[in-house]
Formats: sequence, C-alpha cells, structure tokens
Amino acid sequence: MPEKWRLRGYDTFSEEEYGLSGEYDDEQTAREAAAKRLEHLEESQPSASSGGQGFGGIQDQIYVVRPDGSEYRFTG
Repeated sequence: MPEKWRLRGYDTFSEEEYGLSGEYDDEQTAREAAAKRLEHLEESQPSASSGGQGFGGIQDQIYVVRPDGSEYRFTG
C-alpha cells in the first residue's frame, strides 16, 4: 500500500505542533487541502488581527508532510 501525504499544523502563538485529519494520495490533493485549511485560518484568525502568514504573524502555519516524513510549509 502506498504511503500517504498528510498535513500538520503549527500554533505560532503557543509554539506547538498539532495533527490535522486526512490522508492524501498525492501532493496536489494535499496542497488543495492545505489551501482550504489556510482559508479556514483566515476566517478564524484574520490577518488583520493576527499578522497573517507573513514574517512576525501569529496565524497558525500549515505544513505538507511527504510520505517519507519530510515536510514543507505551505503558504498558498
């Protein structure tokens, strides 16, 4: 069975990682899910009050986790 892609969240305010539900068959599907997660974060942690995804912002961050366990930050 092929390994799956996943997402991981990072709470920049409390400096804690957290898991996100879902497994994806390929990178494109994982990236689409990450984009939806960023949209949700924009609603729950608006850039106007959190600083958004930019340098110094405290909006949560989303990472795409490859099947081998390596990951990269998804910024949209």
